[in-house]
Amino acid sequence: MRIMNRKSSHLTNKVNLVTANNKRSKVSEEYRSIRTNFLSLIKDKESQTFIITSPNRREGKTTTVANLAISLAQLGKKVLLIDANLRKATLHFSFKVSNYVGLSSMLLSKTVFEDAIIETEIQGLDLLTSGPDTYNPADLLGSKVMKSIIESATEKYDVILIDSPSVLEYTDSKIIASHCDGLILVIQWGKTKSNDVILAQKIISDSTQLVGVILNDRK
Repeated sequence: MRIMNRKSSHLTNKVNLVTANNKRSKVSEEYRSIRTNFLSLIKDKESQTFIITSPNRREGKTTTVANLAISLAQLGKKVLLIDANLRKATLHFSFKVSNYVGLSSMLLSKTVFEDAIIETEIQGLDLLTSGPDTYNPADLLGSKVMKSIIESATEKYDVILIDSPSVLEYTDSKIIASHCDGLILVIQWGKTKSNDVILAQKIISDSTQLVGVILNDRK
């Protein structure tokens, strides 16, 4: 397991897209280091789709996945960022785009892939927002439609990164992980308990491979 470190701050409903807004900052450089580690992990492998999650909420996973996606796009990768947190969506706030249609719309067969994808201001980075609220997120995420969405995305993008609810809070991440090539776990220095990390690993162990851990807010 490779440990990747960074420092960051994260906000309610909106994350800091520092890699886009302040490319020369120390934090942006740390994201580029994460990017290097990430690419070395998947080198010479047919791995494209990764879920980014955390044991608990408010441990920086959404900030991490958004900035990693931006950093990869800045390197020339064609990246799709998916907000699969159908319970508490965040990414449309951060990228200042509409959430009128999105992943939930596709899962309910109310829109097609091309109409749901949003081109962000970052060249090479597209966004699939969560879409309107739905009463049965776990059922939708576990459907064959979700699998087909991911399969369609792999034909168009180099890397697909998926933001999801925390592992210990809902079953959503475990369900999504079964459609992915790997999982990256974000933990927060001084907050995430070691027992929670172990439990989260056990929960997702039979769904996909844990490819890395990002240690967040290390001093």
